Amino acid sequence: MTLTQHAAPPEPPAVAAESVPGPARRRPPRRGPGLLLRPVFLGVVALVMLVPLYVLVVNAFKSQQEILTDPFGLPDGGPTFQYLDRVFHNAQFDIMRGYAVTILFVVCVNVLSVVLAGPAAYVIARSTRRRYRALMVFFLAGTFIPSQVLVIPVVYVLKVLGLMGTVRGFVLFETVLTLPFSIFLYAGYIATIPRELDQAAAVDGAGRVRTFWQIVFPLMRPVVATMVILNTFSVWNDFVNPQIILGPGSGLYTVTTGVYAAVSQFSTDYTVVFPTLLLAIAPLLVFFVFMQRHIISGLTAGSTRG
Repeated sequence: MTLTQHAAPPEPPAVAAESVPGPARRRPPRRGPGLLLRPVFLGVVALVMLVPLYVLVVNAFKSQQEILTDPFGLPDGGPTFQYLDRVFHNAQFDIMRGYAVTILFVVCVNVLSVVLAGPAAYVIARSTRRRYRALMVFFLAGTFIPSQVLVIPVVYVLKVLGLMGTVRGFVLFETVLTLPFSIFLYAGYIATIPRELDQAAAVDGAGRVRTFWQIVFPLMRPVVATMVILNTFSVWNDFVNPQIILGPGSGLYTVTTGVYAAVSQFSTDYTVVFPTLLLAIAPLLVFFVFMQRHIISGLTAGSTRG
């Protein structure tokens, strides 16, 4: 008997491994010269900023001889707090009173700045008329005028109004300095808030004032926090304006003018200079550490809201 042999089916052609589709391979990003130089640049900038702060902190706990011989070294035998304690009993400047006066100015300026700049920015941002846009340009131009240029004209105005050398005159002047940038920042943020909220409030019978304070203003918390931080820095660090407007005759010293009064007679006694400067900036440094995240979030919130 003859066995019939069946031919085996032909094998499918081999498929090259390269032709099999698969997930695309991601090429590692190229590290250009910019990415390599960025850490170096940031390190140099950080070093330039931190070295003076390091010198200030370290020398506040050292004796005069140690400061003169080794200003960058750590205190021998550990830090001593006797020089910081001496600052609290300085006859030329009561630092606790300086804190109280400066905090009073900071609170007053921030409250007045929000009360005045908020509604003004709301009107500018919600209006489509050209005159309001021109007003916005007018306020924006005010951000480019140095405050030192305005001191002399302001002195004459305050003298006429009887506010020279008074707390009210100084607070009003500092508040006016904060308005241009505050209005500019507030208006940019309010423009990102939907107008439908205003229309819904109007349907419910709310006027424009009530709509702003109860509907729009609570949504402005990030940008308001940013301006409060920036205004606090400005008022706390200001030296020229309180020195001229308040003057020695008022008996009021802010932290900066008080430090000048305390160390001007002892400019070569570094055991007075460094501890006084450290206590003057310490509250501001603590405030900045806890509030720094609000600065970036407030400045960028207006560009990310839908």
